Amino acid sequence: MRILSVVLVVWLLIGVLASAQRGYFDSDKDPDVSCSDAGTIAVSIVAGPLNYLGANPKVDCKVPQPSK
Repeated sequence: MRILSVVLVVWLLIGVLASAQRGYFDSDKDPDVSCSDAGTIAVSIVAGPLNYLGANPKVDCKVPQPSK
């Protein structure tokens, strides 16, 4: 169980590193993070080492707008 925990933490740290290298955490970008931006960051972190094997996950969210 301990080995699995260590592997999971290392996997997620690699995902955070890959996301940072792609510039997902840059504060120079648009300050309003959309659903698709947050989803892409989350999926990239979960994909972890697969990012370095060529995986480039993107998420497309369609959020309904309130009626006027």
